[in-house]
Amino acid sequence: MADIERMHGGCRIARIQNGMAVVTGRAPVALLRSYWQDVQNYTGGSGKLFFQVTEYGPCHNTEEVLQAAGYDAARDIKNPADSVFCKNGEIYTVSWDEVKDHMHVESFLQEKTDSAQERAKISIPHRERQWIEPEEIDRIFTRTYFANRKEKAAGQKRKYTVVEQNMLPRESKQKESKEEVREEYLLVDGYNIIFAWPELKALAEDSMDAARLKLLDTLVKYQAVKKCRIIAVFDAYRVPGHTEEVIDYDGVLVVFTREAQTADQFIEKFSRDNRKKLKITVATSDFLQQIIIRGAGCSVLSARELKEEIERTSGEIMRAYREGQPQNRRLDIESTLSAENKRQIEELLKEAEDM
Repeated sequence: MADIERMHGGCRIARIQNGMAVVTGRAPVALLRSYWQDVQNYTGGSGKLFFQVTEYGPCHNTEEVLQAAGYDAARDIKNPADSVFCKNGEIYTVSWDEVKDHMHVESFLQEKTDSAQERAKISIPHRERQWIEPEEIDRIFTRTYFANRKEKAAGQKRKYTVVEQNMLPRESKQKESKEEVREEYLLVDGYNIIFAWPELKALAEDSMDAARLKLLDTLVKYQAVKKCRIIAVFDAYRVPGHTEEVIDYDGVLVVFTREAQTADQFIEKFSRDNRKKLKITVATSDFLQQIIIRGAGCSVLSARELKEEIERTSGEIMRAYREGQPQNRRLDIESTLSAENKRQIEELLKEAEDM
């Protein structure tokens, strides 16, 4: 019982019968893992210890556990500490330490003063109903969606990173046409496509590099036919100290993201920053990513649709090639021979007949 107390737990004697005592209690799992050996030793093997996980409880040494685990909230991709904000129908993330700078309303947990409460009563009218009609949802969606299409004020400049500047097309000097022709870009979420295509997924089980090269070779052929610019984006956010890297693979731009940046984040930022200058299509089967990209005014292809598009394009090329070939492609050898060669062949044939 003293041991359990030292483990920051609690226990009691449940019953004593025939010289045997039954003690029940609770203690942290981390401190009980090897305790059964101590019980076996000081009882000479007659003591028995039974465990059952019950629930989570307050941690008595939080700082020590965090330090030993080396947990860094900024690197926790599966459970991010960032907040999601919405502005003009667009979704973007904000770091936890910058949330207060982006907040539009006061925190719900903040203690309001009398004056603040009075202002709240004046500015926020009481609503009797807590639900929204479907027609109102449609109106809100229409209003926010078309707000994305409004042009920014004249003279406002957009800032790009070095990588993005290299990807942007050169400004066209032709201003004759009223409507500007935007260059087509296809952004491919590399690992999402690899694990969505069965043949690439099977190849990735043996070698991820082989699957990645197979995908890039397919995109190179597709780009040559479609005459568009393709960017394949691969996650490298788990590589410590990795910087954003761009490689030219036979005309296809291959991007490896920097540390703590996912392929989704890169694609979202590129689409949001260049949607007015480029005609952007994103290939991914991530449903949430598709919603964000469509909200930014860009097109979306699922992994299945991209595969069907590539196969359809390849089929059209093969049909056009076969139709362009003559039905009888026999080579008229005789027309290519010189007079001397013809004479020699006739002599050989004559000798063969004599034999």
